Amino acid sequence: MGQKVHPIGFRLGVIRSWDSKWYEEKNYAKWLHEDIHLREFVKEKLGQAGISRIEIERAANKVKINVHTARPGIVIGKRGAGIETIKKDLQALTQNEVYLNVVEVRKAETDAQLVAENIATQLERRIAFRRAMKKAVQTSLKFGAKGIRVACAGRLGGAAGALARRHLRAGRRSGPGLDARWAAPRVCVGPRRARRVQLVLDERRRHR
Repeated sequence: MGQKVHPIGFRLGVIRSWDSKWYEEKNYAKWLHEDIHLREFVKEKLGQAGISRIEIERAANKVKINVHTARPGIVIGKRGAGIETIKKDLQALTQNEVYLNVVEVRKAETDAQLVAENIATQLERRIAFRRAMKKAVQTSLKFGAKGIRVACAGRLGGAAGALARRHLRAGRRSGPGLDARWAAPRVCVGPRRARRVQLVLDERRRHR
Protein backbone atom coordinates (compact mmCIF):
# COMPACT_ATOMS: atom_id res chain seq x y z
CA MET A 1 0.00 0.00 0.00
CA GLY A 2 1.24 3.44 -0.88
CA GLN A 3 1.24 6.39 1.50
CA LYS A 4 -1.92 8.36 0.70
CA VAL A 5 -2.41 12.00 1.70
CA HIS A 6 -5.75 13.77 1.33
CA PRO A 7 -5.23 16.45 -1.35
CA ILE A 8 -7.39 19.04 0.42
CA GLY A 9 -6.16 18.40 3.98
CA PHE A 10 -2.57 18.55 2.73
CA ARG A 11 -3.10 22.15 1.56
CA LEU A 12 -5.23 23.45 4.46
CA GLY A 13 -3.66 26.37 6.27
CA VAL A 14 -1.04 26.88 3.57
CA ILE A 15 -2.72 27.84 0.28
CA ARG A 16 -6.29 26.80 1.09
CA SER A 17 -8.66 27.84 3.85
CA TRP A 18 -11.27 25.87 5.79
CA ASP A 19 -14.94 25.67 4.75
CA SER A 20 -15.97 26.38 8.37
CA LYS A 21 -14.30 29.41 9.92
CA TRP A 22 -14.91 29.68 13.66
CA TYR A 23 -13.43 28.72 17.02
CA GLU A 24 -15.35 27.42 20.02
CA GLU A 25 -14.60 25.30 23.08
CA LYS A 26 -17.81 24.76 25.06
CA ASN A 27 -20.27 24.55 22.15
CA TYR A 28 -17.91 22.87 19.68
CA ALA A 29 -19.97 19.67 19.20
CA LYS A 30 -23.23 21.63 18.91
CA TRP A 31 -21.84 24.02 16.28
CA LEU A 32 -20.18 21.20 14.35
CA HIS A 33 -23.44 19.23 14.00
CA GLU A 34 -25.27 22.45 13.23
CA ASP A 35 -22.87 23.13 10.34
CA ILE A 36 -23.51 19.62 8.99
CA HIS A 37 -27.30 20.10 9.13
CA LEU A 38 -27.07 23.52 7.46
CA ARG A 39 -24.94 22.14 4.61
CA GLU A 40 -27.21 19.13 4.09
CA PHE A 41 -30.29 21.36 4.01
CA VAL A 42 -28.81 23.76 1.44
CA LYS A 43 -27.61 20.86 -0.75
CA GLU A 44 -31.03 19.20 -0.62
CA LYS A 45 -33.01 22.42 -1.14
CA LEU A 46 -30.80 23.72 -3.98
CA GLY A 47 -29.83 20.46 -5.66
CA GLN A 48 -30.49 21.85 -9.14
CA ALA A 49 -28.55 25.08 -8.60
CA GLY A 50 -25.08 23.57 -9.07
CA ILE A 51 -23.72 24.05 -5.54
CA SER A 52 -19.91 23.98 -5.57
CA ARG A 53 -19.19 24.50 -1.86
CA ILE A 54 -20.75 26.03 1.24
CA GLU A 55 -18.64 28.16 3.58
CA ILE A 56 -19.83 28.92 7.11
CA GLU A 57 -18.44 31.75 9.25
CA ARG A 58 -19.46 32.34 12.87
CA ALA A 59 -18.98 35.29 15.19
CA ALA A 60 -20.75 35.51 18.57
CA ASN A 61 -24.44 34.93 17.80
CA LYS A 62 -24.23 35.34 14.01
CA VAL A 63 -23.85 32.77 11.22
CA LYS A 64 -22.76 33.80 7.73
CA ILE A 65 -23.33 31.19 5.01
CA ASN A 66 -21.58 31.68 1.64
CA VAL A 67 -23.15 29.51 -1.06
CA HIS A 68 -20.94 29.09 -4.15
CA THR A 69 -23.23 28.21 -7.06
CA ALA A 70 -23.05 28.03 -10.84
CA ARG A 71 -26.71 29.16 -11.14
CA PRO A 72 -27.28 32.09 -8.75
CA GLY A 73 -30.59 32.92 -10.42
CA ILE A 74 -32.16 29.71 -9.10
CA VAL A 75 -30.98 30.49 -5.56
CA ILE A 76 -32.05 34.15 -5.55
CA GLY A 77 -35.38 33.53 -7.29
CA LYS A 78 -37.78 36.10 -8.71
CA ARG A 79 -37.16 39.49 -7.05
CA GLY A 80 -35.19 37.79 -4.29
CA ALA A 81 -38.12 35.68 -3.08
CA GLY A 82 -36.16 32.42 -3.26
CA ILE A 83 -33.26 33.57 -1.09
CA GLU A 84 -35.62 34.94 1.56
CA THR A 85 -37.47 31.62 1.76
CA ILE A 86 -34.21 29.68 2.14
CA LYS A 87 -32.97 32.14 4.76
CA LYS A 88 -36.16 31.68 6.78
CA ASP A 89 -35.83 27.87 6.62
CA LEU A 90 -32.16 28.06 7.67
CA GLN A 91 -33.10 30.31 10.59
CA ALA A 92 -35.32 27.51 11.92
CA LEU A 93 -32.28 25.20 12.14
CA THR A 94 -30.19 27.48 14.36
CA GLN A 95 -30.64 29.90 17.25
CA ASN A 96 -28.12 32.33 15.79
CA GLU A 97 -28.90 35.09 13.32
CA VAL A 98 -28.40 33.85 9.75
CA TYR A 99 -26.82 35.85 6.93
CA LEU A 100 -26.97 34.25 3.48
CA ASN A 101 -24.57 35.27 0.73
CA VAL A 102 -24.61 33.92 -2.85
CA VAL A 103 -21.29 33.69 -4.75
CA GLU A 104 -21.33 32.90 -8.47
CA VAL A 105 -19.00 30.23 -9.87
CA ARG A 106 -18.10 31.64 -13.27
CA LYS A 107 -16.45 28.52 -14.74
CA ALA A 108 -18.40 25.42 -13.76
CA GLU A 109 -16.23 23.36 -16.11
CA THR A 110 -13.15 23.98 -13.95
CA ASP A 111 -14.83 23.31 -10.60
CA ALA A 112 -14.11 19.78 -9.33
CA GLN A 113 -17.40 19.35 -7.44
CA LEU A 114 -19.55 20.51 -10.35
CA VAL A 115 -17.66 18.32 -12.84
CA ALA A 116 -18.09 15.30 -10.55
CA GLU A 117 -21.83 15.97 -10.16
CA ASN A 118 -22.16 16.42 -13.91
CA ILE A 119 -20.65 12.97 -14.50
CA ALA A 120 -22.92 11.51 -11.79
CA THR A 121 -26.00 13.03 -13.45
CA GLN A 122 -25.01 11.51 -16.78
CA LEU A 123 -24.61 8.09 -15.16
CA GLU A 124 -28.11 8.44 -13.72
CA ARG A 125 -29.40 9.03 -17.24
CA ARG A 126 -27.75 5.75 -18.36
CA ILE A 127 -25.08 7.42 -20.47
CA ALA A 128 -21.99 5.22 -20.98
CA PHE A 129 -19.46 5.94 -18.22
CA ARG A 130 -16.49 6.04 -20.64
CA ARG A 131 -18.22 8.68 -22.74
CA ALA A 132 -19.17 10.78 -19.69
CA MET A 133 -15.63 10.66 -18.29
CA LYS A 134 -13.97 11.44 -21.61
CA LYS A 135 -16.25 14.41 -22.27
CA ALA A 136 -15.63 15.82 -18.76
CA VAL A 137 -11.86 15.62 -19.26
CA GLN A 138 -11.98 17.30 -22.68
CA THR A 139 -14.31 20.10 -21.48
CA SER A 140 -12.24 20.89 -18.36
CA LEU A 141 -9.00 21.11 -20.34
CA LYS A 142 -10.72 23.28 -22.95
CA PHE A 143 -11.82 25.78 -20.28
CA GLY A 144 -8.34 26.20 -18.80
CA ALA A 145 -7.70 23.36 -16.36
CA LYS A 146 -4.02 22.34 -16.26
CA GLY A 147 -4.82 18.71 -15.52
CA ILE A 148 -7.61 16.38 -14.51
CA ARG A 149 -8.05 12.86 -13.14
CA VAL A 150 -11.42 11.10 -13.08
CA ALA A 151 -12.15 7.82 -11.28
CA CYS A 152 -15.41 5.86 -11.47
CA ALA A 153 -16.15 2.85 -9.27
CA GLY A 154 -19.06 0.47 -8.91
CA ARG A 155 -20.96 -1.87 -11.21
CA LEU A 156 -19.98 0.10 -14.29
CA GLY A 157 -21.81 -0.93 -17.43
CA GLY A 158 -23.77 -3.56 -15.49
CA ALA A 159 -20.64 -5.56 -14.62
CA ALA A 160 -21.00 -8.42 -12.16
CA GLY A 161 -18.16 -7.18 -9.95
CA ALA A 162 -19.08 -4.37 -7.56
CA LEU A 163 -15.67 -2.67 -7.65
CA ALA A 164 -14.98 -2.26 -11.35
CA ARG A 165 -12.79 0.85 -11.49
CA ARG A 166 -12.02 3.03 -14.48
CA HIS A 167 -9.48 5.89 -14.39
CA LEU A 168 -8.95 8.65 -16.93
CA ARG A 169 -6.11 11.16 -16.66
CA ALA A 170 -4.90 14.12 -18.68
CA GLY A 171 -2.39 16.94 -18.18
CA ARG A 172 -0.71 17.65 -14.84
CA ARG A 173 -1.74 15.49 -11.87
CA SER A 174 -0.53 17.72 -9.03
CA GLY A 175 -0.04 21.37 -8.26
CA PRO A 176 -0.82 24.09 -5.71
CA GLY A 177 -4.37 24.64 -6.97
CA LEU A 178 -5.37 20.97 -6.94
CA ASP A 179 -8.92 20.19 -5.82
CA ALA A 180 -10.45 16.76 -5.13
CA ARG A 181 -14.19 16.10 -4.90
CA TRP A 182 -16.59 13.21 -5.28
CA ALA A 183 -20.25 12.61 -6.12
CA ALA A 184 -22.42 9.50 -5.78
CA PRO A 185 -25.16 9.10 -8.39
CA ARG A 186 -28.44 7.50 -7.36
CA VAL A 187 -28.31 4.41 -9.55
CA CYS A 188 -29.72 1.06 -8.47
CA VAL A 189 -27.80 -1.77 -10.17
CA GLY A 190 -28.49 -4.93 -8.22
CA PRO A 191 -29.34 -5.05 -4.50
CA ARG A 192 -27.82 -2.18 -2.51
CA ARG A 193 -25.36 -1.30 -5.24
CA ALA A 194 -24.53 2.16 -6.52
CA ARG A 195 -21.94 3.93 -8.66
CA ARG A 196 -19.50 6.45 -7.28
CA VAL A 197 -17.61 9.20 -9.06
CA GLN A 198 -14.42 10.82 -7.75
CA LEU A 199 -12.64 13.63 -9.53
CA VAL A 200 -9.37 15.45 -8.99
CA LEU A 201 -9.05 18.73 -10.84
CA ASP A 202 -5.77 20.58 -11.07
CA GLU A 203 -5.88 24.32 -11.65
CA ARG A 204 -3.41 27.12 -11.09
CA ARG A 205 -6.10 29.11 -9.31
CA ARG A 206 -5.35 29.13 -5.57
CA HIS A 207 -8.13 28.91 -3.01
CA ARG A 208 -7.93 31.61 -0.38
